[in-house]
Amino acid sequence: MSRVKRGQYPRRRHKRVLAQTKGFFGGRKNRYRQAMRVLWKSWQYAYVGRKLRKRDFRRLWITRINAACRLNGTSYSRLMFSLKKAGVELDRKVLADMAATDAAAFKQLAELAARAR
Repeated sequence: MSRVKRGQYPRRRHKRVLAQTKGFFGGRKNRYRQAMRVLWKSWQYAYVGRKLRKRDFRRLWITRINAACRLNGTSYSRLMFSLKKAGVELDRKVLADMAATDAAAFKQLAELAARAR
């Protein structure tokens, strides 16, 4: 009686999983059952991480804008309110980039916002 070797499809599936867990520690990288567990967990972390990245970047932009505001004698909340009132529709990403790279343009924006208030 010969043993059952299961064929090519499970092997392909196992190889694909083990390729994805390459670089993991210990048996997590070369034992299929363990690799499947940690691979699923890694997908969960990746999903959550994609959501957190948006939150983290928004916090970073707000911090940069606030720092530039303080240099120009105002606060973040006052600037954002005044810009909205003045009809300036720049998002936080653009404002943060402007604050970091082009201080003169940001100063002009802050002055425009101060006039609108």
